[in-house]
Amino acid sequence: MSAMASTDERLQALEIKAAYAEDLLDELNLALYRQQQLVERLQQELGELRRRVPDGDAGPRNLRDELPPHY
Repeated sequence: MSAMASTDERLQALEIKAAYAEDLLDELNLALYRQQQLVERLQQELGELRRRVPDGDAGPRNLRDELPPHY
């Protein structure tokens, strides 16, 4: 009877671990899905910004051209 109880306890412990692992996997999948959505949205925003500023690679800027108006 002791061997049967030990086996049942071990089986129950494995089932609990499997349930926790499944929950963790679901949480990780959801986090990955949300990150992918964020990456796609940021790519769209970057594309829109690139369309708005077509000469984004104009080269180095002169800081004197960016002086505030009170100078």
